[in-house]
Amino acid sequence: MIGFAGLSHLGIVSSVATASKGYEIVAYDPDPALCDRLSNGRLPILEPDLPDLLAANRSRIRFTSDATALSKCELIVFSVDITTDKNNRGDLSPLQWLIDKVVAHASPGTVLVVLSQVPPGFTRKLADRLKRLHDDRGVQLFCQVETLIFGRAVERAVHPERFIVGCNDPNSALPAPYAEFLKAFSCPILQMQYESAELAKISINMCLVSSVCVANTMAELCEAIGTDWSEIVPALKLDKRIGPHAYLSPGLGIAGGNLERDMVTVSTLASEFGTDAGVVDAWLSNSRHRRDWVLKALHSVVMSRSKDPIIAIWGLAYKPNTMSTKNSPSLALIEALGPFSVRACDPQVVLKSHSSQNVVQVESALDACRGADALVIMTPWREFSAIGMIEVRELMRGRVIVDPFSTLDASLCAELGFSHFRLGSPVIIKERVA
Repeated sequence: MIGFAGLSHLGIVSSVATASKGYEIVAYDPDPALCDRLSNGRLPILEPDLPDLLAANRSRIRFTSDATALSKCELIVFSVDITTDKNNRGDLSPLQWLIDKVVAHASPGTVLVVLSQVPPGFTRKLADRLKRLHDDRGVQLFCQVETLIFGRAVERAVHPERFIVGCNDPNSALPAPYAEFLKAFSCPILQMQYESAELAKISINMCLVSSVCVANTMAELCEAIGTDWSEIVPALKLDKRIGPHAYLSPGLGIAGGNLERDMVTVSTLASEFGTDAGVVDAWLSNSRHRRDWVLKALHSVVMSRSKDPIIAIWGLAYKPNTMSTKNSPSLALIEALGPFSVRACDPQVVLKSHSSQNVVQVESALDACRGADALVIMTPWREFSAIGMIEVRELMRGRVIVDPFSTLDASLCAELGFSHFRLGSPVIIKERVA
């Protein structure tokens, strides 16, 4: 029997994915209301395929707010999300509280695995602390790199690329309960020191950020020169040094919580240990620069030419298939628009009523377009691409579409007389913009 402690996004997906491998699961969270909701099959998060996976494996999962239920588990995985503050620094106190709570009820010899992302040094300090306070319990501690990607979490949890496991002694065999659990997923297992595993996750995110920043930098140059970044991407995908799976889509800075958190972590560690992190600071600067791309486009053809314009915004989540708005470019844009009227919609996200006085959230994408001088598509939800553009044109007052991620058909937008702005592409400004 395997226990999961902490039922935030990571814990819910991981526990259900493990149940799908045939394991009996005890899923613990101190929130009784959350456990009751999950016990009744009601998910508090959005992930494609998760409702069906939970329904198919519901008989193997027991959701509980009673920590003593974990005493029957040979393996306990700590799987609470690490939230970040406005400066993108992680808050580890909920994880530390959860560990103290659970270890007090764990059986002697239990294998403990920290799946939550933690900074370098955390797991070794935790191991020393557990040895000092619970040496008689004989618990064994490991950290494992999580592979959660919002919107693709089920796919990644059920079919991981590899497992990265941080150990006190990487040369020793893993305990039987843990080794059996990992082998059930049929992927490579990489054992390494605690600190190496903790830095591995950050290193992966740094490589991802470097790809994002290359795409953003060159896409901006394409916009200025008058060429199209999408024509260049296939050449990079066919280069073996970069590869077919390289992330080369330009975006509006680094959104979400994890990537920017890891960049801040590296910058902080570099200051502490006297190493150079100039490239990291440059990535963060590039992220802030590109986040203003939509606002600049709106100023150039809408706010500078129209008095009291109305802006329609499709999408509030930081990316599709998630309800998360952490570092959302859409919310940053709404704040920057200040006194201008905004009509916004999102298939999943509900704005707080007090978030902004100039914003009205409507139920449908078409309703958001009523009387709008410009339409901005900040989250490329699939359903947005299926909306009839003729009807959009009839509802709008202006003829400007700012579509960073090319959600709409560019040829159709041009045919209907829209000025269509896309990341990495030149734009032809139509005579009538408002």
